[in-house]
Amino acid sequence: MSIRPIHHTFGPHVSRKYALHADRLLLSPWTWNNTKHTNELRNELEKQFSASAHLFGSGREALLALLRSLRFEQGSEIIIQGYTCVALPNAIHTAGYTPVYADIDLQTLNMDPNAIQGRISSRTRAIICQHTFGIPADTERLSHLCAQHNIVLIEDCAHMLPDAQGPGTVGKYGEYVLLSFGRDKAISGVLGGAILSRNDGTSALLRQEESNAHTLAIHTVFRALLYPALYHKGRMTYGLFGIGKILLFLAGKLRLLLPVLSASEKQGDMPPHVHKMPPPCAALVRAELSRLGEINAHRRALTQYYARYADTQRWKILPHLTKLPLQKFPLFVQHADDIRAALKKYNIYLDDSWTGAVVCPRTVHQESTNYLSGSCPHAERVAREILTLPTHPTMTQKQADSLLHHLTSLLA
Repeated sequence: MSIRPIHHTFGPHVSRKYALHADRLLLSPWTWNNTKHTNELRNELEKQFSASAHLFGSGREALLALLRSLRFEQGSEIIIQGYTCVALPNAIHTAGYTPVYADIDLQTLNMDPNAIQGRISSRTRAIICQHTFGIPADTERLSHLCAQHNIVLIEDCAHMLPDAQGPGTVGKYGEYVLLSFGRDKAISGVLGGAILSRNDGTSALLRQEESNAHTLAIHTVFRALLYPALYHKGRMTYGLFGIGKILLFLAGKLRLLLPVLSASEKQGDMPPHVHKMPPPCAALVRAELSRLGEINAHRRALTQYYARYADTQRWKILPHLTKLPLQKFPLFVQHADDIRAALKKYNIYLDDSWTGAVVCPRTVHQESTNYLSGSCPHAERVAREILTLPTHPTMTQKQADSLLHHLTSLLA
């Protein structure tokens, strides 16, 4: 058994270089309010997306700021897909709107345009389409649908940032593009999110939201910058007599680790205020953005490797994945929870919080999200059967070989 865990969530972007960068920022607190990095990140995003960029403390806060800036009437409906993160319905509710769920296409895990037709009503004002795990949604078709009904298209690109190799459709058709720079997203700054706006009127309101946003508490920025060091050291010794496991357990007990979701957010409650993106987190994002081609090439290589191996084993996977820089690689099995549990004895942890519920993670109070059980049967099926394999920047080829070896034995 390897000392280092195979995982989705143990600092997936945190290489030695990333950790050292975070350490330098951590030890330079006098620079934490220097907006140089946020301004430069803003410029780079505006150049890449040909849109006005607005930075916030997280992706969910960025979405909340956008929804408020759109100035829809209270009770307006926003269509999202089943099989999504609780951050979306929480932001929609906090903005005063109502989430409406459309089922997914089993070939893409994305919103099914045919399912949307039955969800559009006189109160529908926007559609948020996500590129699940980096699989491109049919945004061209969705944009035509939105134009037909005079509703707004928002692209959620948290799982996918296109590079020079594509996919060229991602981030192209949405009037607004949502980015998240959380710990396991396409690129990571530990904290942070952004809205790219192609509407001048909304951009002016977003600038006001950003200007009025609160500054994150110093101890929150401290914990964000400490996260890479803790997880890098913890990961290196996780399987060595449990040293890394103890380190991370103690860090959690001492509240040195930032929770991905608060207890109240899992109950459907999101604070109404938003925060500015911390400049040191913007610095981490800029470093990741500068090597986006390298990160995506790594993801493409692992995606191709998994897909070819899965074909030899006749595992159930999605079509047309091999050219994509997937955020994680999905396959579908019976008793997925049992498989994940069995892999833990080999220091393999494949619970990525995108299992067991239509609104993820499974610890979310589903009723508070406005999801009606049975309304998205495809999404419910995927949540039961999905097993995802890591493609993140610190996942090695050797680890992929080990994972497939153990998985083959369990699925035989």
